[in-house]
Parts: sequence; C-alpha cells; structure tokens
Amino acid sequence: MKRTFLLLFNIGFSIVLHAQNIITLPYENPEGITWANNEKEYYNERLETEVVTNVSVPTMEVFKPADSIATGSAVIIAPGGGMFIHSINSEGRDVAKWLNKRGITAFVLKYRLVPTGEDGVTEVLGLMNNNYQLFIAKVSQVMPLAINDGLTAVTYIRDHSEEYGILKDKIGLIGFSAGGSVTLGVAYYFKEKSRPDFIAALYPGTTLIPIQKPRDDTPPLFIAAAENDQLGLAAPSVQIYNDWFNMGLKAELHIYSEGGHGFGMRKQDLPSDKWIDRFYEWAIGEGFIVTKK
Repeated sequence: MKRTFLLLFNIGFSIVLHAQNIITLPYENPEGITWANNEKEYYNERLETEVVTNVSVPTMEVFKPADSIATGSAVIIAPGGGMFIHSINSEGRDVAKWLNKRGITAFVLKYRLVPTGEDGVTEVLGLMNNNYQLFIAKVSQVMPLAINDGLTAVTYIRDHSEEYGILKDKIGLIGFSAGGSVTLGVAYYFKEKSRPDFIAALYPGTTLIPIQKPRDDTPPLFIAAAENDQLGLAAPSVQIYNDWFNMGLKAELHIYSEGGHGFGMRKQDLPSDKWIDRFYEWAIGEGFIVTKK
C-alpha cells in the first residue's frame, strides 16, 4: 500500500513539475478565426519528425539550465512549419537543450497557427503545391497573431526575469522559417518592453511577411540560410543582412552552400550543422551571453 502511494505521489509530482514548465501567454480571441480541433502533437512520417498543429493558445515551454552554469541569458525559440505546424524538436526543444548545456535559459514558443484538420502536414503541403494563393490567404490571417505572441513572449520574460534568474538586457529571440518570419515581425514592430536584445533568423520565410527597413533601434541580427534552400530563401536573407548593414546596425550573415531548407538541428554531416556554434560565438562576442569561468 505504501509503495503504491509513493508511486502515485511521484507520478502526480512529476505531472505538477511538467505543468509548471509551461507558460500560457496572455492573448485575445481573434475575430474571424476558429479552431475546431484541439492542439495536437504527433510524429509525422512524411516529415520524419515530431510536429504540433492547431495551436490556438500561445504557450512557452521552459528549459532552465543548472544553477551552477546559468549565465542569466535567455533565448525564446520560434519553430518553423509554414504557420500550419511547429517542427517542435529540431527547431525547438533540441535547440533549447543545446543552449541549456551552455547555461542559457530557453523558452520554446508555440505561437498561434492556422486551424487545420487531423493532418496539418498534408494540408500545408497540399496548399503550397496546389493552391498557393489560398495558402497565403490563410497565413495572412494568423501571422499578426503569431507576431503578437512573439512580442508578448519577450514582454512576459522581461516582466518575470527575476523569477527565472534572467538579466533584463540579455533576452534574445531565434526563429526558423515561419518562426523566422515571426522573429522579423517582432524586430519590425516591437515597443520598448517587447524589444528583444538580439535576434537570430534561420532561413526566414520572407513571402510570409514583407521585408521592411529596420529602425535605428532594431536589435542586432544573426541570420543564416543555405544556398540550395528549396524555397529560395538565401537571396532574401542576404537582402535582410544588407538592410541591417546599410542602417549601421550590427549583423552577421552565414550562407552555406548546402543544407537545404529546414536544417535546424538535424545532422547532415555538412557545415550547416554547425550554425548554432556560430550563433553562440556571435552572441558571446556581442556580449549577449557571458560564459562562466
């Protein structure tokens, strides 16, 4: 009996701990958009990865480093997926775990997505291949919500920085593909409290948000893409870098000859596998991450 009680207690305790690692962000219900299906996480064989669909409530999953190595820096991670799905591991949790090992607190952001049926992957690929105008129309509806979720995430962490042992001037945002679009949106539309101190955009989807001229106080940028990106995002990445450079803003650009689209944390035995090392070196050099002795 005692053993059963302890087992149930431990299970319950672990559930509570897990729940404490999820932050629900403030949001308002949008007009004209409804989610008929609940948020769903599953392994998709077509993409060979774990995905999340039907996000109607923005949340962040918290990954805290050990206290002995914590640097006080934080990074919000916005996964990609065409605004229909989140590639939650290779462009989310795997990034967070890598950063954790270097003393950085990470927050994997589930920004709001286009409502879909049971298989969001099939839907987004079908629309992109067969009805691109409808794909853009659906994305255009939800993109402002996703950008607002990114802005809210920065504000939330800054407001709760003491609770998480984070320095208010060491809060960054990194986004992949559609998450890179969200990141650029945050860089274009931030206000004082929602301004990230640094941003990184990995093969950002520039068809989802128009490229705009950055402001004088726009955060420093790290940007990377592959020359053979199937969506042709290398050239726009160069243009974004040039926009920062021409404004006299700090920026670093990496264009890899190979890597394709969506390389994230996937291992392909290519130089693009090491993008996160280059990002880490850049962030240290710019003073956004202070390594512990």
